[in-house]
Amino acid sequence: MMHENTLLSALAAATDDRIVFDLTGIEERYASLRRELPDVSVRFAMKACPVDEVLACLGRQGSGVDAASLNEIRQALAAGIPVGRIHYGNTIKSDTDIAEAHRLGIRDFATDSLEDVRAIAAHAPGSRVFCRLATDGEGALWGLSKKFGCSAADAVAVLETAREAGLEAAGLSVHVGSQQMTASAWRRAIDQLVDVLAELAGRGTVLRQVNLGGGLPALGYVDKRGRPLDPPIDKMFAVIREGMQHCREAAGSELEFLVEPGRYLVADHGAIRAHVSRLTTRHAANGDPQHWLYLSCGKFNGLFEMDELQYRFAFPTHQDTPSVLATVAGPTCDSDDAYSRAHGPVRVPESIASGDPVWVLSSGAYAVSYMTQGFNGFSPLPYTCVTRTEGGQ
Repeated sequence: MMHENTLLSALAAATDDRIVFDLTGIEERYASLRRELPDVSVRFAMKACPVDEVLACLGRQGSGVDAASLNEIRQALAAGIPVGRIHYGNTIKSDTDIAEAHRLGIRDFATDSLEDVRAIAAHAPGSRVFCRLATDGEGALWGLSKKFGCSAADAVAVLETAREAGLEAAGLSVHVGSQQMTASAWRRAIDQLVDVLAELAGRGTVLRQVNLGGGLPALGYVDKRGRPLDPPIDKMFAVIREGMQHCREAAGSELEFLVEPGRYLVADHGAIRAHVSRLTTRHAANGDPQHWLYLSCGKFNGLFEMDELQYRFAFPTHQDTPSVLATVAGPTCDSDDAYSRAHGPVRVPESIASGDPVWVLSSGAYAVSYMTQGFNGFSPLPYTCVTRTEGGQ
């Protein structure tokens, strides 16, 4: 693929460890999303990639931002995202944070409790609120089903209380879980939305907005055998489009729709250039050899999601050479800094040596945002953003 050629060229040109983002590829993924869901506004979940150049790139295409903190709001504003396209998507926020967000111009707030609604009414008067419904999270690598979201009955009470408190009861939201691998998850979430929309309409509360949340999957991850995961993305979009019509019918009015993609936009258009620390061989009690590939980059400086994800690896200086199966691990002294047993070993070149480059593909999501500030003394990776010139590869 052209976007991958751009990334591979940039990785090959890198002389030190870093993350590379293909801004043109991100633009193309955004354009593809808009073609699939033309009547839906996009609010990029910036926690997936809080990189100024990425925010500015998406903002120029018309995207807004789903921000979860004051720092994210400030960063989005500094990157040029119009304040009207930024919402405070965290249902957990303090009184002072609500007041400061309101001072900065934020008028759209997520909520899922009566206590939070009352705080918004007190510290961000006249604002719009959308209530997050809890989902089961089934089918996703990260279900996100416990900390956020409320029941249908609670949602009705929250939005009616918001209206009585002088807020605009603007809408409902759901989140089907991060890296959702099934289309049926959206069908179940939309059924929940339909029920609550109909209940509210019958009680005289007509909403104007439905936020379908995040969960759209990256397409470049692999299973423990190195085969593409191949999420049914076309079916997901079809279910969402059909569900939007069901929501309109239930609400009895025209609705605005939003989505909050994160990894779907950036994961496959980012890659890490790391290097080999050492390929080692140790023996089990029965004498069987066990190979370990230690990299300069691991869970605490770029690959935090390695507990759940199998990334694609490339070894550019060792093509078509004899290989061994090895457990991949990062450089720190933490035993969690390695692929779990569920992933199994990865096939790596037998002749690979300390200092040889390794490319970790489809690693553009959460690589920056989850990095610690030097755990065990290993520094976070810097990053580079590249674009394709017209007619270039």
